[in-house]
Amino acid sequence: MAEAESSSGFGDNLNTLLLEVAGGDAVAFENLYRTTSAKLFGICLRVLPQRAEAEEVLQEVFLGIWRKAEQFDATRASAMTWLSMMTRNKAIDRLRANAGARAQVPIELDEIEGDSSASEVAEGAQDQARIEVCLDELEAPRRQLIRVAFFEGATYEELAERSGNPLGTVKSWIRRSLLKLKACLER
Repeated sequence: MAEAESSSGFGDNLNTLLLEVAGGDAVAFENLYRTTSAKLFGICLRVLPQRAEAEEVLQEVFLGIWRKAEQFDATRASAMTWLSMMTRNKAIDRLRANAGARAQVPIELDEIEGDSSASEVAEGAQDQARIEVCLDELEAPRRQLIRVAFFEGATYEELAERSGNPLGTVKSWIRRSLLKLKACLER
């Protein structure tokens, strides 16, 4: 019970920090950076092969957080999930922009811990467990497509080529699978 309370307190603290950042509070932004930068940098490092690129992306992410904090909605995702998705998406964008030097490395969510506090690790583990349960509800081929798209940042075209299925079919499968995941995660 104490672990759940500390995990919830951590998430509430991040929610509060994001609301304060949305209001232009520079001290809250600094606290948010100190609290989350290690984990977010870990995400960048797992997606991008070059440390310097990961550092640049992390800087871009925090600039984006400063500008977009008001878009955070605690009813749709936890603060750490929102921050992680923003980071992952920015890192994948960078990876795609440098497609010639691309080296796809799958991300293992449980490896992204950095200097995380115990409550942050607990919250991440709960989110990961929930995602895994929902992924397990998908058919194996669809689950694999979602994993490759998410963890490796593969495009629809790459997924179609890898799976040997038509592009339109892959797009439909991904769309339906994401809708099922969304419904599962909202339960």
